[in-house]
Parts: sequence; structure tokens; C-alpha cells
Amino acid sequence: YPMTFPLLSVQPSRGLLDEKFIVLVQSVPPGLQLTVHALHQCEDGHSWEAFGHYTADASGNVNVSEDPSLGGTYSGVEPMGLLWSLTPIPGSKPGLRMRKMNVQTPMEVTISVYQGHQTEGFMDQVALAGVVVERWYMAPGVRRIPITEDGLTATLFLPPGPGPFPGLLDLWGGEGKLLEYRAALFASHGIASLALDYLTPEITMETGKMAAYRVLQQHPQVLDSRIAMLGLSLGASVTLKMAAYSQVVKLRCAVCVSGSHVQPVDGFLKELLLFCRENAGKTRYNEENQVMFRELLLPIPTDPSLKVDVGRLQCPLLLVVGEDDQNWPAYESAMDMKEMMERAGNSHLLTVLSYLNAGHLIEPPYTPHAKTSTFNSVESTHSVMALWGGETLAHSRAQEDAWRKTLVFLRENLYATAAENPQCNLTFTELQM
Repeated sequence: YPMTFPLLSVQPSRGLLDEKFIVLVQSVPPGLQLTVHALHQCEDGHSWEAFGHYTADASGNVNVSEDPSLGGTYSGVEPMGLLWSLTPIPGSKPGLRMRKMNVQTPMEVTISVYQGHQTEGFMDQVALAGVVVERWYMAPGVRRIPITEDGLTATLFLPPGPGPFPGLLDLWGGEGKLLEYRAALFASHGIASLALDYLTPEITMETGKMAAYRVLQQHPQVLDSRIAMLGLSLGASVTLKMAAYSQVVKLRCAVCVSGSHVQPVDGFLKELLLFCRENAGKTRYNEENQVMFRELLLPIPTDPSLKVDVGRLQCPLLLVVGEDDQNWPAYESAMDMKEMMERAGNSHLLTVLSYLNAGHLIEPPYTPHAKTSTFNSVESTHSVMALWGGETLAHSRAQEDAWRKTLVFLRENLYATAAENPQCNLTFTELQM
């Protein structure tokens, strides 16, 4: 083929992280073999790439949303394969996990087109065309407010507009860092969200969560009777405990991702961490020395003092679990919680989303799947290589489905009517108008 100069477009070129985009290649010779490639450099300096192999149709076009990839990091018709199949470039150190630390800047992805079906050496070749795409966690108009009062380490994200808005307390797992990206994305969908580091601050873990709840409850732009809590992993343990027993925290609903109700009912986080330490002998390692913690809580105890009494729950609960979770027995726990709630007569409050071949880290859509990554718990002085589980395609499908259903669950329980939240279905572009 003579040198071709294709027209490459990505729409929208600026969008929210959970918005789909359409990648179009036009004006190439019909039947031409092309590689569409995505490159992203993380804030930590590591580069990630994904690519699909395509053949131009009779009109000389490739539409990534409709045409099948014939090979690469994904195959078949995968509109967002260029994002969810991103992997560290060859030669990168093992154990990387992609996480956005500064939500005030976009994730930038360079989409390029190369001639032929290429699999390596992209850096050494000249692309036929390229375009930079911005993916934002914060929609235009979302406000980011660091919270340090009462010794808290937290950040509040307020949606665009005057409000008042429903609220969400957002808790991550056992690493103990302030992670803002999920809360920012929830605020972009109309929910005032408080990201909280509940493990590392000087303030005690217990009073910290109460203080965080009060920050939301007392904020003039938050509806104090419409507050939810969402936790992943260890954050789910905290969420379940608060939802079942707290006299202060009155939740409208709760979401637990990859979590368990197994924990000493008397006491709190310190006791749960101690319980895990006492069971450390059950930790398993695979041939590659990757650590699996799921056995720490297995078998699911029958002793009622070792698990949250979910039969007491009075608010709707959504459980999101991956059936290939190697880190925590989320699936077994969900089945036990279902049984407990059926016995107690409150199972009408329970929704379980269970995903075959999905792992522990069920993140917002199109987040690249980390089957393993280095993990440093707040308890330990050294990092380990954790096996989270999941198969990339199934896990990515689960992330997309769970996110959509989580937003629906929150809206149904936090808003009386859809009319109260006119912006919850707006796209990034509409919010900029």
C-alpha cells in the first residue's frame, strides 16, 4: 500500500471515566490491516498500553465500537477494549496497579493508528495518526473540599449546582490511604461523596467515622436524612458494622463490594485486624509466591459473636462480589448473609450481584484489571504480592455492570423521585454547557 494518512477521531475526546467513546478511522484503502493502539503514562511514571488488530471495511473505515478486533490485548467487538485491557508495557516492574491519585487532572490516553497488525515496538514506529483523549473523574463544576477538622483525613466532593444533594461515605480497603477517585466519580453523578482515610490518621478509628458522618450530615448542601455508605474490602466490614449497630449513623442504604460480615462483633477495627493476625497461619501462597488471604475468614463461623448480625439491618443492602476473589471470601460471605437475612425476615432489603470469574478489585468501569499487585497493608512494614483473582474480560464486564447497577441502587434509595436529581443522567459534555 502507498503511504496512507487516515482520519482518526475519538468522540467524546473529553469525557467522564465511565463514559464510552467511539474511535473511528476513516479514509484508508479498503481491506488495509491496521493496529489501533492506546498508551497511558501513569502519575507514577509507568506506561500502560492496549491495542487491537482491525481490517478496514469496503469504505476504508474502522469503527472500534462495531468492528471486531482480530487480535491484540483484546479480541472481538469491544468498544472500550482500548481502556480495560491496558497492561504495563513490556519490561515494566511486576505488581503495578493503575490508580488515579490526583483527580483534578484527567487521565490522558493517546490513541494511535499503525499500519499492519503490530504487537510490539510501538515506541520505535511512526504512527499514521494520533489523538489525545481526556478521561475525568471530576465532571465540570464538581467541587473538591479537603476536610481536616476533628483530625480527619478526608475529601468532600460536591456535585455541580446548588443542591442540596444526598450524601455518600466512601471507604476503601486495608491499605489506609486517602483515595479520592471513586468519590469524585459519584459526585459527578449527583451524589455528595466523602472519601475517608479511616486507618492511618492519629484520630481513633471509631470516632473518625462518626466525625466523617457528621461532616456529611451537617453540611448545608447535603440532605441529612439521605446518606449512604459504600465500602470495598475492609471498608465493607466497617460499612456492615455501622449499618447494623450504630446508634448515631442512620443510613438510607449501604453498598459492600468484595466484603465480608465475618469479624468480632464486640470491638471494632482493631479487633478485626487482631482477629486476622491470629488467623495468619491460614494465609496461602501460590507457586509464584503470591499471597491469598481468603482463608483467614473461612470456614464462615457459626458463632454469632464472630459475624455482623445482618438480620438487624433496616436499610437496603447491595452486595457486589466476584466469584474468583482470592483475597477475601466475599461470595461465601454473601451467601451466608443471604441465609441470615432470610431467617430474620429482612431479606427483602438485600440485593446480591455475583460475578463469575471476577476478582476482588471491582473498580469503576474500564479500570484495567489487576489480577495481582503489590500490597502494603496498614498493619505491615513490608509489601507482598497479593493475588486478587479474576479473568480480565469477565472482570471488566463485571465492573461495568456493577457500576451501572450501583448508581441505580443509590438513586432509587437516595432520591424520592428522579425529578429531584435532574443531572444524574447528564453526560460530561452536557455538564460543560
